[in-house]
Amino acid sequence: MESGASWRRHCWGAARAALLPKLPVEIVRIHVKRAAEIGLDYKTYAGVRAASGHDIVAFLFSTNALRILRETDRLRERDAAKLAATRDIAGLVAAQPPLDPDGVLGALTRQGVRVDAAMIAPGLSLSWSDTRRALDAFLTGVRQPRDGVLVIGATALERDWVAAGRLAGFVSADRYFGPEMAQPAG
Repeated sequence: MESGASWRRHCWGAARAALLPKLPVEIVRIHVKRAAEIGLDYKTYAGVRAASGHDIVAFLFSTNALRILRETDRLRERDAAKLAATRDIAGLVAAQPPLDPDGVLGALTRQGVRVDAAMIAPGLSLSWSDTRRALDAFLTGVRQPRDGVLVIGATALERDWVAAGRLAGFVSADRYFGPEMAQPAG
């Protein structure tokens, strides 16, 4: 561990604690409104914004988070409605192989969900630096700043994309969409 890391962590925590009670109420109202526009609860939005220092400008959904595991799968109606209601945020998708990114993009578009771009998801076979390069190339190509992209995922591998790609943060699919309900038998 780097020398002085615990002191810096203490200083950062103290500075953050000192700032939070002093945020002007109008700023808090703006943040509450922005969180609602993109479909996040305020606590999650404020936490990501405080950690990254930037606004969230894009979501990077994995197909696991969207619960699309086969070419024939469709996004749940309530999830499609939530995504259709979001405003002023880019929608990006990382398609887990063997899914085709263009096929997933087309299927979501047919469900009324706006997706700005799709990529092949970085997999287990990629090294940390290869994962970073893949994410960086994709985000550069779609003109999104890394520190403004929030990953919505369902696995530990997708959580690792945040550190590898220096992204804004990670939110589980269950937290963003709500837990997956059990399918009725029959």
